[in-house]
Amino acid sequence: MSAAADKRAYPHPHVRPDWLAQVQEDIIEPALPIIDPHHHLWHDRPSGRYLIEELAADLGSGHNVVATVFMQCAWKHRTEGPEDFRPVGETEVVNAVAVLSASGAYGPARACAGIVGFADLRGNQLDAVLEAHRAAGGGRFRGIRHISAWDDAIVPGTSVVPPPDLLRDPAFLRGLRRLGELGLTYDSWQYHPQLKDVLAVARAAPETKIVIDHVGGPLGCGPYRAQRDTVFNDWSADMKNLATCPNVHVKLGGLAMPVNGFDYHEDARPPSSARMAEDWKPWMQTCIELFGPQRCMFESNFPVDKGMCSYPVLWNAFKRIAAGASAQEKAALFHDTAARFYSL
Repeated sequence: MSAAADKRAYPHPHVRPDWLAQVQEDIIEPALPIIDPHHHLWHDRPSGRYLIEELAADLGSGHNVVATVFMQCAWKHRTEGPEDFRPVGETEVVNAVAVLSASGAYGPARACAGIVGFADLRGNQLDAVLEAHRAAGGGRFRGIRHISAWDDAIVPGTSVVPPPDLLRDPAFLRGLRRLGELGLTYDSWQYHPQLKDVLAVARAAPETKIVIDHVGGPLGCGPYRAQRDTVFNDWSADMKNLATCPNVHVKLGGLAMPVNGFDYHEDARPPSSARMAEDWKPWMQTCIELFGPQRCMFESNFPVDKGMCSYPVLWNAFKRIAAGASAQEKAALFHDTAARFYSL
């Protein structure tokens, strides 16, 4: 890390139910079917516990969420056995949660109907690891997220800390191509300065379905805090190029993290859906215009984003952003794109 780097880490804010309860809103379009294609589960993080009970409470808080996709977060990896196979433990445990949810004991939504796990795409045993994930997933395993998010100005705080040039590693590209050959998806979590590298691998692995998490990771912390316009211009140019790749999709969400610089958690009251929609619409609307609703999907990124907003208010914000869309476009943004991408 350079001497000029911002030395602060950017941890997820702690979830404060009493603080979140200050903002209550009527649900916008409560009948609109939703698939939440990006959430986590854990019990051992400083930001607070989030297991099936907490997830079910959010899913049942007013919006018509019919299914979800679990996203890897290095939770419940095996503690013994070959290193490459340890992440399979996460898929095993999450599948058990999915079985509980499918019983109806926690409401009508099919939680963790899809599971995205972790595997080192550079590994020599990748095929065997992916097969182990499939066996552990009970028919729900859909793909891999191998995080590449790195910036010299930010202390790494991701669940799996990558090397700086992961996306440029030929072994990584080989693994990414293998996902496509096996019919598996790839979730890309990187920061906006890395989008050119994502473009290169997306073009080099055209048969692999890729979804860019969190609107492409526009940074708004540290040295980027005072450069919002520059960041937006750089980000939008790179996203425009990525939109030329038919295998690339985008998740619209994940902006309620300190790395993005909105800092709602520092206010006396949580943000309203109107405020979040105003702040986020330039980023999300640009994605919708570039990629089209058929390649965009709204995501909660809970419980990470729960440190800044509640589940019902978050989805209200998304519905405000999509207010001008047609019924068919809304169906794609909130349900159909995720269903198709993750084969739900």
